[in-house]
Amino acid sequence: TATNSLMEKLHLKYQQKTWNETVKLVHFCMDKPLQQPVSNAPDGPLQSCMEKIQRTLNAKSLVSVMNRLESLSKQKGLTAHFSPSGTACYITSDMFYIEIQMEKDGKLTDVKLAHLGEAPVVKLIFSQLFLFGRMKNYDAFGKILEELTNLYQIPGNSEVRTKGYLALQALEKDLYSMSLLDRTQDVNRVTEVLYGKVGHLVPRTGGTPMNIEFYISPYQILEAELNPGSQVCGTKTVVSVEGTDMLHRLPLSPLFVDPQAGEDGNLAFLPLSDELSMDLSAFFVLKFHQPIPMSSVSIEEIQRLTGIHNLNANKKNHLLSGIQITGLTFAPLYELIVQCTLKEKCSEDLSTHKSRFFVSLPDCPKHCYFVNKRSENSDLVGALVSKIPFSHPKCVPGVIEILRHQVAYNSLISSCVSEKHINEDDSDLLYFEVLPHKNTSFSVLFLHPVKENFACVIIDVRTSREVQCHLYLNPQDPTLNSSDDFITRALKRCMSVPVVMRAIFRNAAKVKADS
Repeated sequence: TATNSLMEKLHLKYQQKTWNETVKLVHFCMDKPLQQPVSNAPDGPLQSCMEKIQRTLNAKSLVSVMNRLESLSKQKGLTAHFSPSGTACYITSDMFYIEIQMEKDGKLTDVKLAHLGEAPVVKLIFSQLFLFGRMKNYDAFGKILEELTNLYQIPGNSEVRTKGYLALQALEKDLYSMSLLDRTQDVNRVTEVLYGKVGHLVPRTGGTPMNIEFYISPYQILEAELNPGSQVCGTKTVVSVEGTDMLHRLPLSPLFVDPQAGEDGNLAFLPLSDELSMDLSAFFVLKFHQPIPMSSVSIEEIQRLTGIHNLNANKKNHLLSGIQITGLTFAPLYELIVQCTLKEKCSEDLSTHKSRFFVSLPDCPKHCYFVNKRSENSDLVGALVSKIPFSHPKCVPGVIEILRHQVAYNSLISSCVSEKHINEDDSDLLYFEVLPHKNTSFSVLFLHPVKENFACVIIDVRTSREVQCHLYLNPQDPTLNSSDDFITRALKRCMSVPVVMRAIFRNAAKVKADS
């Protein structure tokens, strides 16, 4: 074959060369930064092969570890320098450097990070990348180098980018101070996530940005309780600073002051004076790992908080100044929720145009949900939002509360969405239609279990923590033995429409059996 012929030629070419020469050639090739995207390059297969060799090589000696660090630095656009003794590696940019101290046998002794103008400090995050004193995860270390570089993606010289870093530091300190408000000594993570002013906050470590966990569902809470030590995470956002074409006044020092100084319990902040702030071609951002479907109403509320306004008054076609909308402009909100839910639940691509979904629950006939995605109600137009820009820390608590509200609403609609859009057996079915009602409420329409009339449950998601339910029946139809209070309490416990509908039908079955 062609492959065997090529291998024979390679063997003949290099059989006379010494092993040291071959090793030098391999290292020379690996030191060349990969061109992105690899798949489009003419020599993509060769570069991909070299990357695999680089990952596979078990670098243990001091020389091999240093060579690997130098190669990794070049790939990330950084520079590596070595001490005369060869036991220290300095990975540098014009904004920061990392100092890695090794012993003669290649074992790690110390790793420090220093930002421009700061003294080097030991960062615990680097210790996770080493096993018994040896580097164990070069990919993760490369990711840290990328994240550190991304901290300074602001237009301007090193002095301006340093100001951007100081602004990010000031924001992080203010957010941490706000996270301590109303915190008791025995507060747990779930309480902080659902009730904290800025959710559950995890500070930045190295280049890994500060992140805020702001919503977690009852099922995720239950999963965490049943599996102690499991990494069950709710919905998160990361805090960062990004460059922009426009100037924004950003604080360079913390602005949050004693909360008791604010009137009526409002948070108090120092004014943006010239001493405490500066105009920069940048803004702060809350970024999401996956875009969040948000209604136009929620987006406008955030705009009022952050002071960012529409470019165009036409809701269905306009883009938002500073808000990144990925993949779609404005579209029916339910269509976006279904799209994101299917993407999360399904490993394979499914048509997002499906509106009928089958949900199976224990001890209950299978449910069939028809999600009415099309609506003429302008309030139910939405967009996929992947980041929210702002310029002042006072915006964050309000934005977090809006995000909680939106994600709680989305989770209820998504509970009716399943990867099953075909009834695979001939089992009995209960049919439901989910359709928008008004504002943040929606209705679930179904046939009365005893009569042939329709019944309806209106679910009003007033906040992420307050939900109200109302059951409407034909006055002539028998009761379903489910009060509004019962349905509301059941929904708060599970935040799942199918589980609540199962409870209603169970209560109705008891009434039918008694009669």
